[in-house]
Amino acid sequence: MAGTSARWRSTRSWTVSRSRSRRRPEALPQVGPDTALRAPGFDPAIVIDADALMARVEAMDPAGDRSAQRAELVGLLTTANREGRERITAELRDYPYAARRAIQSYAGLTDVLIRVAWHYVTQIEMPNPVPTTGEHVCIVAVGGYGRGEMAPFSDVDLLFLIPWKRTAWCESAIECMLYILWDLKLKVGQAVRTVDECIRLGMKDLTIRTALLEYRYLAGAEKMSRELRRRLWKDLFAKTGPEFVEAKLEEREERHRRNGGSRYLVEPNVKESKGGLRDLQTLFWIAKYLNRAETPEEMVRSGQFTEAEMKTFREAENFLWAARCQLHLVAGRPMETMTFDHQVDVAKRLGFMDTEGQRAVERFMQTYFTYARQVGELTRIFLTALEAEHVKRRPRVGRSLLHRFSLNTDNAPEGYALLNGRLDIGDTEAFLADPVNILRLFRTAMRTGYLIHPNTMRLVAANIHLIDDGLRNDPEANELFMQLLLDREDPERALRRMNEMGVLGAFIPDFGRIVAMMQYNMYHHYTVDEHTIQCIARLHDIERGALQEELPIASSILKQGVSRRILYVALLLHDIGKGRARPHSEVGAEIALQLCPRLGLAEDETETVAWLVRNHLVMSDFAQKRDLADARTVRDFANIVASPARLRLLTVLTVCDIWGVGPGVWNNWKAMLLRDLYRQAMEYLTGDTDSQSRPQRVDEAKQAFAAAVPDWSAEDIAAEQQRHYDSFWLGLGTAEHVVLAQLVREVSADKPVVRIDQDPARDASRACFAMPDHPGVFARIAGAVALCGADVRDARTYTTSDGVATCVFWIQDKDGHPFEESRLPRLRRMIQRTLSGEVVARDAFAERDRVKKREQAFVVPTEITFDNDGSEIYTMITVDTRDRPGLLYDLTRSLTATHMRISSAIIATYGEQAVDTFYVKDAFGLKVTSKSKQGQIAAALRNAIREGTERAEA
Repeated sequence: MAGTSARWRSTRSWTVSRSRSRRRPEALPQVGPDTALRAPGFDPAIVIDADALMARVEAMDPAGDRSAQRAELVGLLTTANREGRERITAELRDYPYAARRAIQSYAGLTDVLIRVAWHYVTQIEMPNPVPTTGEHVCIVAVGGYGRGEMAPFSDVDLLFLIPWKRTAWCESAIECMLYILWDLKLKVGQAVRTVDECIRLGMKDLTIRTALLEYRYLAGAEKMSRELRRRLWKDLFAKTGPEFVEAKLEEREERHRRNGGSRYLVEPNVKESKGGLRDLQTLFWIAKYLNRAETPEEMVRSGQFTEAEMKTFREAENFLWAARCQLHLVAGRPMETMTFDHQVDVAKRLGFMDTEGQRAVERFMQTYFTYARQVGELTRIFLTALEAEHVKRRPRVGRSLLHRFSLNTDNAPEGYALLNGRLDIGDTEAFLADPVNILRLFRTAMRTGYLIHPNTMRLVAANIHLIDDGLRNDPEANELFMQLLLDREDPERALRRMNEMGVLGAFIPDFGRIVAMMQYNMYHHYTVDEHTIQCIARLHDIERGALQEELPIASSILKQGVSRRILYVALLLHDIGKGRARPHSEVGAEIALQLCPRLGLAEDETETVAWLVRNHLVMSDFAQKRDLADARTVRDFANIVASPARLRLLTVLTVCDIWGVGPGVWNNWKAMLLRDLYRQAMEYLTGDTDSQSRPQRVDEAKQAFAAAVPDWSAEDIAAEQQRHYDSFWLGLGTAEHVVLAQLVREVSADKPVVRIDQDPARDASRACFAMPDHPGVFARIAGAVALCGADVRDARTYTTSDGVATCVFWIQDKDGHPFEESRLPRLRRMIQRTLSGEVVARDAFAERDRVKKREQAFVVPTEITFDNDGSEIYTMITVDTRDRPGLLYDLTRSLTATHMRISSAIIATYGEQAVDTFYVKDAFGLKVTSKSKQGQIAAALRNAIREGTERAEA
């Protein structure tokens, strides 16, 4: 026993640390990766006392009651585990960037629990003083735990090594051990294998091989651990380096695809996403596999990183671990995705604060994405070093380029060298003597198709200060930049290279402000700079004809010819003003007026770019928030645009802006709205439309209806035509006229009639209703639809001369798609039950109207506006507030209670934000012009929003 105590004495204190000068989180630096976010110096503080626990185990009587002793052990270890974790958590609260010490402390604490538990099993529960050859067990840690790194709720991955055959004692001892660990509420991943099995399975399974790469001895027969190490390097790792590298890189690519494919997703997985911890770990795994590196610092000695790059590696690793630890603690469970609701709390714990124009959470995420970008740069550098060692396959050069350059220095472009198939600088001094060479480098890379060598990336990064006002105002430098922006082959590639190397932000400092800037909402999927580059990529796709089917109008506009310079520059600058206290479109327009002349644009081009940036949201707003059936909508929009040329440019820019928001944001509904607005506005601006009077348009709609129902008698057609008012014929299409006319025939005093079918042109399901008219019809239908889990996109309601309400709602499911055909019968039944009174919407929403936890952190101020100029005959009431399932029902019910008659509702949602516009009249059929009446309506709407929000968050 003395030997055992000596072994424990060497690992007795697993500690976190406490600084002599205690700095609170709010005093931490608040910006960027350049601000030394490191833990302060430490004084030892015991997390767990291994000797004390061992002494309690050794004091147990081997002949005592096993159940009582095991319960005593579990109690001791549970208390020690809880108190140890509380100490680590307290240190992370005071020093949130002490991540390395924390993750090692969590691992060290777990080590002690396992060693004490195993000592109890082998000395008290199942003593075996003279084990046979087959009765030896070795416990080793594998995976991240084997590396000695654990987040607060990481799994405990164990490998139980046994001799060549299993024995009853080994199986019983391992089972007893596992039950103790499970009683401690540890999440254990375990395997029981022989050394031979480890080698055999490691050959077949990359995950097992990687886990074994970082195994660490914990307890038991240490001889088997040494044998495993010898066999791994002799029989498994030796001579399989290239195979392992390629497999890990393929695994990395697949992992990135599973997690969104971009390092700039606004809800990243800290562990698995592109630029996350797993990418850094993959680099170390490869270095360890190839060079038997014991620490990442050995990648400097092997020449894969410089000292400065290793410093970046460690700082990025520490920040990501700090964020991951705080995320676990905030969630109270093993959570890896930085969801919106957790981002706010993690930002606060890491000491970030609000500034003018940017919330603390946005500043935190901007720092996160900056480190994620640096992880990408380190990965490129590391992989290029592997190529030089011929361990990784070189990047392929396009066949069209092979006739120009071969992979040797003699045939490299003038002034450059080709190093391992990548573009390198031939003469460093000559390159740096003229800063314009930085822009020439990117142009040469684009023209030749070669990737830039990390040596050159390092050189540019180290001399980024050369991009000063002198270079920014250099005509040749600006001409080179415009060539890259307007490149017909792949402008996205050029901009992404420049952005990730910091050149784009240095050359255009205002763009540098939005690099890695997060937009804290559920609508945008990317950071501002990534969104901008995605928009330019979509413009290039349209220009080369890749989206002809999806975007026929935008494609035809570009085919007919517009100014490429204006479009590309406008897209580059459209969000450049974000993160300021003022509206970003105004700030962006001012930046455009200053920057465009520098880029070589003429005065008229500059004016047009500034106009596009200032108005880049106008077309989207009119299309999605206004009633396009109202003549005033098109007239107001056309008056803003003023010319067909600007309309064409704005249309293409708007399409690219929506497509660049993220996957799935563009759909047929938005396409239909934009096409309709474009067509009507172009007709208005060019005078190509026949200036029909209102009565002529009504007559034309009636004639189209008559032609669509050839089986109706002339008397029935005439009766139907006279039953509806002019607004009905002007506000809906012929297809809706026919459906509603059929439904009106089936209406009875106590039975509403519902028909739901698909409307592919709008990418929605169309729900048509007919029922006896009464106040609140619109609200009842809105409630019935919402209770079915449907999102309303557009809605119209009309009343016939004989008192029948006819309504059309265009609805989508929660994913923004039409409801599947198989779901329509059930949807119809549920709506009918609600309309017939079997289900009371208000009572049902008390249980169902809940805001998801991940959405509760968003703050959307409520704004209510009244517009009597946007429509000839209606008052437009726009409600901009936080979205939730029962919102439309609450708003329409409140409007009904204030004696408003709703003609139509245009529903627009942007993530967590809802912008609902209602076209209304008062009880006398007039606009709402009285300020006191408007105040009464606004108060009722705000009260409904407040009560609904309290219900949803209860």
